[in-house]
Amino acid sequence: MRVGLDLSPLAQTRAGTARYLRGLLAELERTPGVELERFAFGGSSRAATLARDTWWYLGALPRRSRAARLDVLHCPTFRAPLTTPVPLVVTVHDLAVLRHPETFNRWTRGYSRLFVPRVVRAAARVIAVSSFTKEEVVRLIGLPEAKVRVVPNAVGEPFTAEGPAADGEFVLAVGTLEPRKNLARLVEAARRSKLELRVVGARGWQGVHVAGDGIRWLGEVDDAELARLYRGALCLAYPSVYEGFGIPVLEAMACGTPVVTSAGGGTREVADGAAVLVDPLDPSSIAAGIDEAIARRDELRALGRERAARFTWRAAADATVDVYREAA
Repeated sequence: MRVGLDLSPLAQTRAGTARYLRGLLAELERTPGVELERFAFGGSSRAATLARDTWWYLGALPRRSRAARLDVLHCPTFRAPLTTPVPLVVTVHDLAVLRHPETFNRWTRGYSRLFVPRVVRAAARVIAVSSFTKEEVVRLIGLPEAKVRVVPNAVGEPFTAEGPAADGEFVLAVGTLEPRKNLARLVEAARRSKLELRVVGARGWQGVHVAGDGIRWLGEVDDAELARLYRGALCLAYPSVYEGFGIPVLEAMACGTPVVTSAGGGTREVADGAAVLVDPLDPSSIAAGIDEAIARRDELRALGRERAARFTWRAAADATVDVYREAA
């Protein structure tokens, strides 16, 4: 089977979508009977983004798909062609841009409102990274359930409990500095718990920043350093307002780190009893969750590692290939 895979998101982000794409790609390359054809339009500038969203997806990628004689084209986000000469598979990580458009920039809001429903409906099959996201696709876009397959994200090296750990007593937060990550309430919660908060993540948008006594923004770090921070943290605090999955939750659990996360959406599904769930809109609930996670550290370490072990990129790749066969 000849499969075209759009790698363009790797030029835009190192966050969840890039983690998904790198983990999946490594296993697809080792899958018998799958011949991968890689496509990409690089660049992270505003001009490159505009060109990618218009010229690349609306014209160039469909033409290249035809020339490559593909059996299926896989776009790992809902940035994808509206029409293709081959069956299209699209992965939907979340529908935050439709649920909370005010948390995105003007271009993303306008583009997504117009194109996301049309792209998803044009796909032969849609991959949702959680059952929660599948429900959102069906509810918000009106897609028939029969077209949606749930293939969860996964976790792999170097996110294991064995290895060096960062020094100090601190709560860790991981995520791009953007409104949905709820960092202002988390900062308040950490101060109520009288704990240092270290934040890992790229600079985002809408002026979100973290600063002040007891708050350290570390920016982007490589995976080895991130795993070291997970292992050393008292807990991971991930009280996002909206997530389709929440890869940091899985990474932290794999590293044996207690997790505090939101009681609704994809993060609750990922945690499935192996984390402390809180109301993300209430700093006192987040603070209480942090205190509880630290008190239950040994119990949550064991529960988290057991839960994370169920999510492998090999299983994700096998399930994805099954979707390709359905679409083709």
